[in-house]
Amino acid sequence: MRLPELQIADLVAKVPIIQGGMAVRISTGALAGAVAAAGGIGVIGASGMTFEELANEIRLARAKAQGGIIGINIMFAAREFWGIVKTAIKEKIDLVFTGAGFSRDIFKVGQDNDTPIVPIVSSARLAQTSTRCGAAAIVVEGKEAGGHLGTDRPIREILPEVRQVTDLPVIAAGGITTGADIVEMFKLGANGVQIATRFVLSEECNAALPYKQRYQTARQEDIVTISSPVGLPGRAIKTPFVEKILSKTAPKPVGCDFCLKHCSLEYCIIQALINSQNGDIDNGVVFSGENVWKIKDKSIRPAAEIVKELAKEAEEVQV
Repeated sequence: MRLPELQIADLVAKVPIIQGGMAVRISTGALAGAVAAAGGIGVIGASGMTFEELANEIRLARAKAQGGIIGINIMFAAREFWGIVKTAIKEKIDLVFTGAGFSRDIFKVGQDNDTPIVPIVSSARLAQTSTRCGAAAIVVEGKEAGGHLGTDRPIREILPEVRQVTDLPVIAAGGITTGADIVEMFKLGANGVQIATRFVLSEECNAALPYKQRYQTARQEDIVTISSPVGLPGRAIKTPFVEKILSKTAPKPVGCDFCLKHCSLEYCIIQALINSQNGDIDNGVVFSGENVWKIKDKSIRPAAEIVKELAKEAEEVQV
């Protein structure tokens, strides 16, 4: 199947692949710019960044994108949600993806600033609400996704339900690792796909080598669901720290910078993510999609090669 272009508002991506935004500092300007230059949509994981840092990453992505499309992903649960959104808009970001909570007000801000807003939802009800509120497109995410989860239902169940309630572009997300997966999502009604896990094994991904190596060694039994202080479950790969979360023995936060609007204080999620991004995975959380173990080629290579490979795999699927 030859993959079609993906249009969101006035933006047209030659390849209908959105690189999912991964916090904290896993997907930065280098990765977003590389994917955008390859014809997809590159996304900076903005959660946990300062406003100045985000502005710099957007500029870096734009310099590398060769005219391609750049977005940010920001958790609604983040205390600095509005500051991040305003910073991105000031830097003329192409579009904003938002999940881990739902805001009706964000759509008005997007309309007032001519910035497409794309919510990440996990139900037909929220997809319908998003359509009424003025979303430019909808990412529908199943339980197979990495990071914070909004459902325990698989994407293959939710996607057809969402397709029935909206005429907007629908982007499927969660557990997509091959071109065959992409074709299946299109058959179920998707206009594009969002893929994050696959891009961790790219040269441009900002994760330290031990983080990437944990992806390379992951087995099916290593993929677990953990609780998060955000108030949502999360999909991760087993590490010593993750084992402590599962056994309810993770250390409580020492000090707090109140990065979340609401936090259970079970442990410090942002410090755990920073630790793993820096390479200290023994004291960190390594978020990952459910199907990381299914990736056939786990070599670390340029993001553009990954985009091309996924498109080629899809073309080889007989429809």
